[in-house]
Amino acid sequence: MSLTGTPFLYTLIALCVAAVALPLVLWSRVRGPRVVRAAARLLMVLFAQGTAVALVFTMVNNSNQLYDNWGDLLGTSNHVQEAADLGASGTGGIALEKLPKVRQAFKQAKGPGMRADGGVLVTQLKGRVSGVHAEVHVWLPPQYDDPAYRNRRFPVVEVLPGYPGSSKAWYGTMDAPEQLAPLMRGGQITPFIIVSPRTTLLPGKDTGCANIAGQVNADSWLSIDVPKMVMDNFRAQAAPNGWAVAGYSAGAHCATKLAVAHPDRYRAAVSMSGYNDPAAVPQSLAGRSPALRAANNPYVILKDSRVPPRVALYMSGQPKDGYEAAMALKRVAKAPTTVDVVFIPKSAGGHTMALWKPQVVPAFRWLTQVMGTPQQAGSAPGTTPLAPSSAGSRHAELASGTASPADAARRP
Repeated sequence: MSLTGTPFLYTLIALCVAAVALPLVLWSRVRGPRVVRAAARLLMVLFAQGTAVALVFTMVNNSNQLYDNWGDLLGTSNHVQEAADLGASGTGGIALEKLPKVRQAFKQAKGPGMRADGGVLVTQLKGRVSGVHAEVHVWLPPQYDDPAYRNRRFPVVEVLPGYPGSSKAWYGTMDAPEQLAPLMRGGQITPFIIVSPRTTLLPGKDTGCANIAGQVNADSWLSIDVPKMVMDNFRAQAAPNGWAVAGYSAGAHCATKLAVAHPDRYRAAVSMSGYNDPAAVPQSLAGRSPALRAANNPYVILKDSRVPPRVALYMSGQPKDGYEAAMALKRVAKAPTTVDVVFIPKSAGGHTMALWKPQVVPAFRWLTQVMGTPQQAGSAPGTTPLAPSSAGSRHAELASGTASPADAARRP
């Protein structure tokens, strides 16, 4: 029975009802010695508490899409087939342009949000460079199947969840397709292909999106294998100008790190509540040694870079949750690197999906500005020009953030 499936949820609800009814019916009817009666009643209490905890956990997990399956939850799911030493480039000396095309079979993905606005496709990819074998989800913009766009290629945003997190989260809990599709149709936001690969590759460990010989080549999985597969199977623009990467929490750290480390693969990155030092997450493999920490810290990469990377960064954060890390990057960034920092007040909420979900539209508006207007990206003549939207609740406005703490203080 699937961890995130409806049958499992309904089974837990039924067990919770039974757990409440059981002591009401049997509490005074238990017979036998005092020890036996006490043990039976204790078991009924424990059963009620256990089912209640399991139900709450399942509802929270389904809402935030933390664990996809039992293997992720129990720490038995391993998606690394091999982890060769691929060197500084992450290619292992392989001439990527000479690799044969990757041809994949796709099917309709299942789960919350997977059928929203055209539906999400899923495939199982065997990474030829990284040695990672895992699922990749793909959502195509409304214009993709429009005959008027049959000769157009679309820019791509690779979206990453936090840790733990599901590759479905951006489509389900974050509601990215539902939020963005109407704006794409209206010409207010560029029609992007949205790609979400699995990032939980080893049981109970955050890879930090790093290449670690003998353990995992997460960087090469995300920045080489997944993009090549997408460009080989869809009308996707070429890297780097047609590619961006976005994430929240641990995914935000990865997005920033991938962009500044590989300006030949990404043009822009979006970071929501991210951090620079991978050791900020105790489970991060990238934080296990000083050398790994430095190699996977975007602040160190930018500061020590002899040639500043041509990337644009959009970084949102609250005090002590992403804002200071973003400002540190802004201080060391040199042209052509650009860093746009969005301050989010504490009143917008904490480190949760409820904070990040309202930031999807502002982030994709920014990506539209950086990576081209809708007309440049392939919209039909006569579409609505880029303009700010007046839609959104007060909470969404707060979560969208402001340019600085001073601006936030002036907001009514």
